[in-house]
Amino acid sequence: MTSHTIIIIIYTMALLLIFLYALAQLNLLFNYISAQKKCDDCSKFDLTNPDEIPYVTIQLPVYNEMYVMERLLDNIAKMDYPKNKLEIQVLDDSTDETINTTRQQIDKLKATGLDIRHITRTDRSGFKAGALKEGLVVAKGEFIAIFDSDFLPKKDWLKRTILYFKDENIGVVQTRWGHINRNYSILTKIQAFALDAHFTLEQVGRNSKGHFINFNGTAGVWRKECIIDAGNWEGDTLTEDLDLSYRAQLKNWKFKYLEDVETPAELPVVISAARSQQFRWNKGGAENFRKMMWKVLKNQNISAKTKVHGLLHLLNSTMFLNILIVAVLSIPMLYIKNEYAHLKPYFYVMSFFVMSTVIFFVCYWIMYKNIYGGGIKNFIGYIGMFFVFFSIAMGFSLHNSIAVLEGHLGKKSEFVRTPKFNINTLKDSWKNNKYIKKTVSVHVIFEGLLMAYFGFGMYSAFVVGDQGGDFGLFPFHLMLFLGFGYVFIKSLTSKV
Repeated sequence: MTSHTIIIIIYTMALLLIFLYALAQLNLLFNYISAQKKCDDCSKFDLTNPDEIPYVTIQLPVYNEMYVMERLLDNIAKMDYPKNKLEIQVLDDSTDETINTTRQQIDKLKATGLDIRHITRTDRSGFKAGALKEGLVVAKGEFIAIFDSDFLPKKDWLKRTILYFKDENIGVVQTRWGHINRNYSILTKIQAFALDAHFTLEQVGRNSKGHFINFNGTAGVWRKECIIDAGNWEGDTLTEDLDLSYRAQLKNWKFKYLEDVETPAELPVVISAARSQQFRWNKGGAENFRKMMWKVLKNQNISAKTKVHGLLHLLNSTMFLNILIVAVLSIPMLYIKNEYAHLKPYFYVMSFFVMSTVIFFVCYWIMYKNIYGGGIKNFIGYIGMFFVFFSIAMGFSLHNSIAVLEGHLGKKSEFVRTPKFNINTLKDSWKNNKYIKKTVSVHVIFEGLLMAYFGFGMYSAFVVGDQGGDFGLFPFHLMLFLGFGYVFIKSLTSKV
């Protein structure tokens, strides 16, 4: 088998996998459009009746959160819920001076009559999963609400979510994330863009048809019985939330997703923080595919369609690997196309797969329109946002592909937290954040080389063939050049 044949086979397989993923997204779009927005006939707790108000424990897993800890506790203390039915656990694994400042603030809140406990551990075994599990042992509530340190739920949040647990089959209620610093920079805008697609198309699209969704690690409520029945928190993957979500749904627990309940949070504003978060999410997704694939396939209680969507959900992060393969091989393919005339029919057929991009464009437009509204002006703005988002997402493809490969190959790594900033009050003093990673990963050098490589790809468009060039892949290579250039330069300079 010749080298160009091998390149064509790998390139074709990667394109096919991306196309299948795009078709799944299109199906989720149809589900999203047809989903019922209301649940008027749902069984709900009557919170005007004191006897129906359930006991809730709020868990706040934190680790060295100097810049947001005070804001977090002040916000949670405002939660509008009967004090005799509410407990707050601060699950504090901190190793710096915040242990003492947090304890002092908790003592002040206790003095107001709030039932709040400061729970610390001597080691971080299991990381976040271990902290949640330890807190669960002594939790008073039959329902467990969880918030990461950068989340700011509104004071009526519990009253809007706890209602749905009147249905005893519901194990989780998850809410949509909001973004308090969406427009801070290009980096925060593209993160918000990606998360909005997940919290609209994907969560609603899956949940409305009974397919598996995931608790997103924060801004949701668990039934304590569900956590225990599903096997409790486990720290053997970097996304303990996805892991427990699948184990619970495999045991027939229902998940309820509330698109209309927004929980504001802060997005990472510096690229090193975004990189560490992306790495953890993508590696954790691959780890969970290894852990859950056969359990999903063998389960007799779920439909074939739910199994397909479940597996594609677990393979979400693996799409970065397929994108990287297509990107890297696209330049050799450009030369193969112009050297082997007999392959022209193949390239005509493969041009069909531009439909993947069209599908993503349509899917994300529906999401964007729901947030910003329709009209020509917003549509033009969306075109620019889509171009920037896809370029930078592809720029992250090497970094995320390494995470995915480590996950699939079973390489273990430590849970690396995402530094928080409290950017609204500190403005540009994020530069002095002591938790920011100072060293530059060796991966960044390869991202710089890929930027140059795709610059060569753009140059190649002018020199291949006998007809004055071949510009079919030029826009693709331009996006890759800009995307890898952005990630490379921002990673070196550590600027937002």
